[in-house]
Amino acid sequence: MTFNELGLNELLLKAIETTGYTVPSDVQLQAIPAALSGADLMVSSHTGSGKTAAFTLPTLSRLVDRKPAPGAGPRVLVLTPTRELAQQVEKAVKTYGRNLRWLNTACLVGGAPFFAQVKQLQRPVDVVVATPGRLIDHLTRRKIKLSDVEVLILDEADRMLDMGFVEDIETIVAATPASRQTLLFSATLDGVVGNLASKLQRNPQRIEIAATVENRGNIEQRLMMADNLVHKTRLLESLLGGEGRQQAVVFTATKRSAEEVSLSLQEKGFSAAALHGDMHQTARNRTLDKLRQGRIDVLVATDVAARGIDVAGISHVINFDPPRQVEDYVHRIGRTGRAGRDGIAITMSGPREMGIIRAIERFTGKRLDVHTIAGLEPTLRPTSPRRPSGGGGGKPGFGSGRPSSGSSWSRDSRDARPGAGKGWSSEGPGSNRGGERSSAPREERPGFGRSEPRSFGDRSAFPREDRAPRREGSRDGARFGGDRPEGARRPRPAFRD
Repeated sequence: MTFNELGLNELLLKAIETTGYTVPSDVQLQAIPAALSGADLMVSSHTGSGKTAAFTLPTLSRLVDRKPAPGAGPRVLVLTPTRELAQQVEKAVKTYGRNLRWLNTACLVGGAPFFAQVKQLQRPVDVVVATPGRLIDHLTRRKIKLSDVEVLILDEADRMLDMGFVEDIETIVAATPASRQTLLFSATLDGVVGNLASKLQRNPQRIEIAATVENRGNIEQRLMMADNLVHKTRLLESLLGGEGRQQAVVFTATKRSAEEVSLSLQEKGFSAAALHGDMHQTARNRTLDKLRQGRIDVLVATDVAARGIDVAGISHVINFDPPRQVEDYVHRIGRTGRAGRDGIAITMSGPREMGIIRAIERFTGKRLDVHTIAGLEPTLRPTSPRRPSGGGGGKPGFGSGRPSSGSSWSRDSRDARPGAGKGWSSEGPGSNRGGERSSAPREERPGFGRSEPRSFGDRSAFPREDRAPRREGSRDGARFGGDRPEGARRPRPAFRD
């Protein structure tokens, strides 16, 4: 089936021809006819499946024959979780609506000049693409009215809920007419997303497209074991310095980690830059422009900032920190393998992170092959060893089989090494446990001066026996065996003169 058979307006079909697309994707085949019928939709589809066109094309086709009345507010409202995604959606609206001479759009996002957006809203606007927080700012100042909205679109609704926008979304929806058409797109349609849909929609039609990585393109997925933070950093530097790399995106779990990793790479001579939610919009736009122009080779980003990155030259995606949710893994690796090119996605896993790795494998239906780098092989071995591939020099003991559901790493290689059997092996890269005190400078010792994310960083990644013991009688003494009886209140400190 072609776009000509979906019932779209001819002006839109001419615009589609200029983009080079000839055959609609699965989500477009199902969502476009349903949206043209006027039904509310709940659509689950993976990143890169063409969902932006799936809601943009039928919405513009609905508006094409009716120009707005003088003084009317926007007729289409699109809510997105991030600034980059909002800008990407507005660009798609302009691309598909290029033959609609009267079409006006506005993008309302944080980090951009507020009064410049107010000036945009003073002229007739047909489509508004916004992030919830900035749209609330305009609503409270009465700079925009939503009483004329005919179509409300929530793109990546699950991400907006994860970011705490549920109250803002409810406030925005309350300002729109009850007769509107509501299109909700999300990676998952259950749980809190389903609860939200039940409040916003009327008998929605449910469309689910299988979120398989194979549909995304030729992306080779690898897994690399890391003993500790120092080992992980050395692996990253080796990967980025290898042959065949063009541009790379490195994902971290926190904004602070993104800044630290970016600075560390710059000190090693890499052309790197950070991208995260705390950056001003101007700085973020400047960084993305440099990436597209090839002036930046390595972009270190968080999940929130990475939405909307579409650069064909990205050959590698490296998960320096595994994602918090398995759905984010699919979004991350989708930054490579664009425009029909091949890509490589590498995930680094610590000893306590094998649970999320197994969850990723179940979600994608694809096993991550273990790879090693000669000279940087991991010292510790998984309890149910996996056979390394590629890059040469795996240590003996990486056999076949999947990790067990118990502890993630084995300590059965307790030989005559100094300090063996005390958690981390003394042979690990950068390790200083068990034997004599390390003579390396403090900044080169594992974990010194660097804060890994709590969810998958150094606190959860390192065994409890490798952490500093709690003192008895401390604040949590009652819970961890201190001398304060359970339920007893802490004594108040005496006031001093």
